[in-house]
Amino acid sequence: MISQLNRRISGVWDDFINLFYPNICQSCGNVLFKNEHAICSRCLYQIPKTNFHLQKNNPVSILFWGRVKIEYASSYFTFAKGSKFQKLIHKLKYHHRTDIGIELGKQLAHQLKGSKFFDDVDLIVPVPLHPKKQKIRGYNQAEVIANGMNEIMKLEVNGTNLYRSVHTQSQTRKSKLERWENVDNIFNLHETTLFEYKHILLIDDVVTTGSTLEACAHAILEAKGSKVSIATLAYA
Repeated sequence: MISQLNRRISGVWDDFINLFYPNICQSCGNVLFKNEHAICSRCLYQIPKTNFHLQKNNPVSILFWGRVKIEYASSYFTFAKGSKFQKLIHKLKYHHRTDIGIELGKQLAHQLKGSKFFDDVDLIVPVPLHPKKQKIRGYNQAEVIANGMNEIMKLEVNGTNLYRSVHTQSQTRKSKLERWENVDNIFNLHETTLFEYKHILLIDDVVTTGSTLEACAHAILEAKGSKVSIATLAYA
C-alpha cells in the first residue's frame, strides 16, 4: 500500500516537473511520452536502418576483408552528415547525453537478437578511450552503448581488459592511411586468458574506415581461441 502511494506521489511529481522542464526528443525536439526515453518513437521508426544484421557479407563486414578476421559485423543505421540523426551521435559524444547511448544501445541489441549471426556471443567489449581522454569527457560513449545493449542481451560487458596504451589525436579529419597509422598497435589486453575461447562482440559508436576497430580486433585475437564480431550504432 505504501509503495503504491509512493509511486503515485512520484508520478504526480514527475508530471509537475515536466510542465516546466519537459523531456524532449533529442532528435526532433518534440515532447516525449512517459514510455519514451531520449528519442521519440517516431524518430526511432524513421532512423535509416541498415539491416546489415541479416546479411553476412554487408558493407561493414567487407571493410575488414583482408585486414583482420571478423566473424560478423553490423551497424544499426546509416550516418548522414547534416541529418537529425547525426545530432544524436554528436550529443552522445560531446554533450553528456548518455541517455541517448543507452536507448540506441537497446535498439541495436534488439536488432542483433533478431539475427542468427550473433547467437553465440559471450562478451560485449566497448572500444576503449585512453584514460586521459575519458577523464576529460567523463565517460566512454562506446561503454554507454554497451551498457544499453546489456539490458536487452543480458551479456557481460567487459570495459577494462582491452585498453588503449597511447593517447592519439582525433580520427575525424584524417585520411584512411592516417587513421590506420594513428591507431596501429595502440591497443592491448591486460589478461589474454580472460578472452580465451570467447566470442567477443566489439562495440563502437560509428564505423568509417574501420581502422580503430581493426586495431582492437587484432589485440583481442591475441587471446587463444578467441573470435571477434563487430557492431556499431552508425555506418558512415
